[in-house]
Amino acid sequence: MRKILLLFFLFATFSAVAQPAIKGGLETFIKVNLVYPAFSLRNCLEGNVTIAFQLNKDGEVYHSFIQSGIGTDLDDEALRLIRKSSGKWVIPADYDTTAVLIIPVNFKLESYNCVNKSKAEIQQAINAYQSSLGLTNAILNFYKNKEAGKYKKEEEQRFLQLKTELGYDKAYMEAKIKEGMKKLKEKDRQGACEDFLFVKHMGFDLADKLLQQYCP
Repeated sequence: MRKILLLFFLFATFSAVAQPAIKGGLETFIKVNLVYPAFSLRNCLEGNVTIAFQLNKDGEVYHSFIQSGIGTDLDDEALRLIRKSSGKWVIPADYDTTAVLIIPVNFKLESYNCVNKSKAEIQQAINAYQSSLGLTNAILNFYKNKEAGKYKKEEEQRFLQLKTELGYDKAYMEAKIKEGMKKLKEKDRQGACEDFLFVKHMGFDLADKLLQQYCP
């Protein structure tokens, strides 16, 4: 069974065992690097996103995922922040690298005109985001099935049109690859490979060589 540790921003734990830490503190790191995501900012979405992750002996985040979230781009930003911390952790000599660390990232809007937003409007925005995400996943699943030879050829035109409607063109994919390369420099191999796989499963071959090189 994997060990689970709950880390708060100030690392206020009662354990006598030394825990991983970021120089300057995790709270400061998050404040400095957090970029409030556009959709949630525009629609006054707030809340806590909990990220689970694991560190190796070099202080690199080698596995991470959203344990609980809002269901919007807040989730992606919280995950990005934790992955961006890769390589910045100071690891105790006796640290168990199989331990799963749990960190809550709080998103709170202040000095924004959000007081007039009703719960119904906020929920409607969340539903709209998840609906768009559902369409994206439908495209990804189609091309995964196509790669496996399990698809209906007559359906492809519909998904090509859907990609166009959502803006998933070559330029978007090239930007996605650049994001992935940036993540590699930040020692976020998992995030980079996810970006390269996204390009592949959107029906483009632009990232195939990168997948072979970095994501065997």
